[in-house]
Amino acid sequence: MQLKNKKVLVTGAEGFIGSHLVERLVELGAEVTAFTLYNSFNSWGWLDTLDEKYKKHMEVFTGDARDENSVRKAVEDKDIVFHLAALIAIPYSYYAPASYVDTNVKGTLNVLQACRDFMIEKMIHTSTSEVYGTAKYVPIDEEHPLQGQSPYSASKIAADMMAESYYRSFKTPVAIMRPFNTYGPRQSARAVIPTIISQILSGAKEIQLGSLLPTRDFNYVKDTVEGFIQVAENDKTIGTIMNIGTGKEISIGHLTEKIIGLIGRDVKISCQEERLRPEKSEVNRLCACNKKVSEITNWKPKYTLDEGLKETIDWIEKNIHYFKSDIYNV
Repeated sequence: MQLKNKKVLVTGAEGFIGSHLVERLVELGAEVTAFTLYNSFNSWGWLDTLDEKYKKHMEVFTGDARDENSVRKAVEDKDIVFHLAALIAIPYSYYAPASYVDTNVKGTLNVLQACRDFMIEKMIHTSTSEVYGTAKYVPIDEEHPLQGQSPYSASKIAADMMAESYYRSFKTPVAIMRPFNTYGPRQSARAVIPTIISQILSGAKEIQLGSLLPTRDFNYVKDTVEGFIQVAENDKTIGTIMNIGTGKEISIGHLTEKIIGLIGRDVKISCQEERLRPEKSEVNRLCACNKKVSEITNWKPKYTLDEGLKETIDWIEKNIHYFKSDIYNV
């Protein structure tokens, strides 16, 4: 399947990964509709910052994934749907779990039902490596058990199962993509890499973090987006679940030391209690097996961690005004 001239909907288009995906789809010649969350400020999130060469080739639809009617209106007459809209902050899910069920589970159901009713050609549902919980073995393949270690991960497990059920029950052409920890330009300080970088670049002498022990498999955003594209274009991905990750892990402590070295500042690292997850909720180890997606689509990550970090550091340095580095961003 070629994406050129296809009518494509991207939910969650105003967000970190979504905005990068919109750019790539425009470059490929797709007719892109960017579904963004309605707000009275008429803000389109990161889409507002895109170059005009992208803006003039996309349509913005404001609505709410939790609202069945707005989802149906957005999906109608589309060929392909990339579903990224979700609440993703793990700490906030401890305070507002019901909102995660409404957005991540009901919102996904709304998109699935609309895709079924309007017989779209393909839906790519966005999962997360958090659904695996702490690794029982590494690298983690798609057969690894799922474990809800936070309300966020539990809601994403439910959304994944709903997507799988629509494929099995109604033959809805769904592919489930499970990115490991994506990072890069436009990511908020909710995530660890922008948290580290923004604190250092704002002049902090001591970086405030949570636990330094967990390991993560960090995937640069351009590689993640290329995963979306290749999963969408390949017909063999329908009905499958595919990890998108590098197959390499690094601890948060070693990651922090690497970033400090790349920036070249003399700073200390300290653990702040409010940033720690509850003991049984912390995911201690994540490392992807990407064999399946590589065999089906030939996708492989192109960016090394150092290359991706350097691009991210450069972007945050130029856009440091977006970050409130002295406040814990949940």
